[in-house]
Amino acid sequence: MTLQEVAELEDWFKNVELPKPPVLLFPGTEISNVHRFLEVQFLSLKNDPASKTNVPVNYRLKALKLLIESNL
Repeated sequence: MTLQEVAELEDWFKNVELPKPPVLLFPGTEISNVHRFLEVQFLSLKNDPASKTNVPVNYRLKALKLLIESNL
């Protein structure tokens, strides 16, 4: 993932109505504070977007995006 893709994904989340917590992202993965979740995930991605350790971060963000899109 490039910095531009990170910025585009972050802009998408800024321009959509976020779900009210708690959000069940996956079985056993509950988001209790959506704003804080996004803040932490994007902080990690911005520091090193191409890092292999950020693959799960990218996956979680895209899963949340898909969840929000399916409920629009």
